[in-house]
Amino acid sequence: METKEIYLETLITASPQEGRELAIKLARKSIAAIQPDSEIRKGLRKDYAEDTAKLIASSQVIATEFQTIAMANNFWK
Repeated sequence: METKEIYLETLITASPQEGRELAIKLARKSIAAIQPDSEIRKGLRKDYAEDTAKLIASSQVIATEFQTIAMANNFWK
C-alpha cells in the first residue's frame, strides 16, 4: 500500500501571504495528480512558459485556490 504525503492538514494560515503560498502549492499538487509523470510535466513546461494565455489560465487556478483559502481564513472582513 502506497503511503500518501499529507500536505493539506488545514486551510487556516497565519497570513494572506501564507494563504497565497498554500494556493500555489495546491495548484501544483493538482497538476501533479493529473499528470503524475514528472518527466512529462517537465517536457510540457516549455509549451506553457512562452504562452501568455496558458500562463493566465494557470494564474486563474491559483486565484481560485486562494479565494477558497481566504474564505476559510476570513481574510475579507
